[in-house]
Amino acid sequence: QFILTGSSARKIKREGADLLAGRALKCMLHPFIAAELGENFNLEYALQYGMLPLLQNSKNPERTLQSYVNLYLKEEIQAEGLVRNLSSFARFLEIVSFSHSAILNITNIARECMMHRSTIQGYIDILEDLLLAYRIPVFTKKAKRTLISHPKFYLFDPGVFRILRPRGPLDLDTDMHGAALEGLVSQHLRTWNDYNFNKYSICFWRTRSGLEVDFIVYGPDIFWAIEVKNSKQVNSKDLKPLQGFLQDYPMAKAILLYRGNDRLTKSNILCIPVKEFLLELTI
Repeated sequence: QFILTGSSARKIKREGADLLAGRALKCMLHPFIAAELGENFNLEYALQYGMLPLLQNSKNPERTLQSYVNLYLKEEIQAEGLVRNLSSFARFLEIVSFSHSAILNITNIARECMMHRSTIQGYIDILEDLLLAYRIPVFTKKAKRTLISHPKFYLFDPGVFRILRPRGPLDLDTDMHGAALEGLVSQHLRTWNDYNFNKYSICFWRTRSGLEVDFIVYGPDIFWAIEVKNSKQVNSKDLKPLQGFLQDYPMAKAILLYRGNDRLTKSNILCIPVKEFLLELTI
């Protein structure tokens, strides 16, 4: 038996490796999830530094994470010759970090970067090929409303997102903590699904009128609608997107994840502390 590991799918393809179609299993190896760490899982630490294994026992996680991002750019992007201008690509990474946990608008990113749209599309493809980012589509099964068509974009780890995201008085005033929390939930769902042989599709739902549910997990035995809120209390406004989804899909199980401590049920919506939910996603 042979186990081949690596992060550069492009390198494998370029060197003409025999991928043993039909004789080899393709598996994804993700950063840690909460269930793997158990009682060592710290939600605040995960949001600050992410879930990469090398960060878990680091004496200086901030410096380790910064070095990881810089060295990865140098070794994997520059050494592989994937982009001609590394400084332009670094600028793109800063700009695209504002799209983390948000609708991906390539035209707007190209305008901010002052680059061609095709160049930005190529950069996003590179991030996905290197397993640094991914997109999730809109849930459209038996849709009863007019939905948007653009996917949502996520960097693969909240710590990497925080390092790439510019922070200063001239940067956009957006909810960085909320984006990190949603990205952490997305990372867990994606890892859990991959380790369970991709039995489920993971999407999001957003209507033209602005109703949005962060995650729809759909499969043979699960139909979850999950909304993530970076708040310690649940109010009626938080429940409206899930209530709208239940009007169209009453068979779904609606779940609101929040930063509080109590498990509640409000208007047929199960409200679960986000840490508790993440720990329950076993593999």
